[in-house]
Amino acid sequence: MLQLLNSHLNKKVLFTVLFLLCGMVLFAQGKKKKDSSPASVQKKDTAVAVTEKKHSTRYDSAMAAHSPKKAAIRSAILPGWGQIYNKKYWKLPIVYGALGVSGGIFIYNLNQYKDTRFAYRVKYNMRVNGTDSVLFAQIRNDLKPLGEESLRFYRNQFRRDIDYSVLFIILLWGLNVVDAAVDAHLKSFDISPDLSLRIKAGYSELARTNGLSIVLKIGK
Repeated sequence: MLQLLNSHLNKKVLFTVLFLLCGMVLFAQGKKKKDSSPASVQKKDTAVAVTEKKHSTRYDSAMAAHSPKKAAIRSAILPGWGQIYNKKYWKLPIVYGALGVSGGIFIYNLNQYKDTRFAYRVKYNMRVNGTDSVLFAQIRNDLKPLGEESLRFYRNQFRRDIDYSVLFIILLWGLNVVDAAVDAHLKSFDISPDLSLRIKAGYSELARTNGLSIVLKIGK
C-alpha cells in the first residue's frame, strides 16, 4: 500500500513538473514571436554584444584584482594573509583558531615528551650505573612514582603525538593556502546569461527513440 502511494505521489510530482516546464516553454515561444522583428533582433544582438563585453571586462578586472597565485603565495608565507588579500576577513578566526589549537597541542606534547624522557633517563641511570641520583629531585612530582616501563611507554606515546601534531599543522597550513587560491579563483567566476531550458518533442539522438526531451543549452 505504501509503495503504491509513493508511486502515485511520484507520478503527480512528475506531471506537475512537466506541466510547469511546458508552460515555461509556451511562454518563452510567445515572447520570442513578439521579438522576431528585424529591429528587435538587431537590438537583441547589440544587447548581447554589450553584455558579453561587460562580462569579459568584469572577468579580466576580477583576475587582475584577485590573482590566485598571489593569494596562495601570501597564505604560504603567513597564514591568513591570502584571506586578507581576498578580503575574506571572517575566515581569519577560523584559520588562526585551527592553527592555534594544533600549535598548542604540539607544544603540550613536546613538553610532556621532554619531561618523561628526562625522568626515564634519570631512573635508568640510577638503576644501571648508580648515577644521576642528584637529578632525581628535578623530576616532575607526578612522574616520580612511575616505573621505568611506564615512563618509556609515555615517552614513546608523546613522541608519536608530536609527529601527529606536526602533520596536522602542515595539513591545516596547506588547507589555508588552498582556500585562499580557490577563493581568488571564485572571485572571477561568472554565470553566463546565455542559458536556456526547453522541452523538445520528436526523435532524440541521445536516447535513439521518439518522445519528449528536456534540452539544456549553455552558451552558443
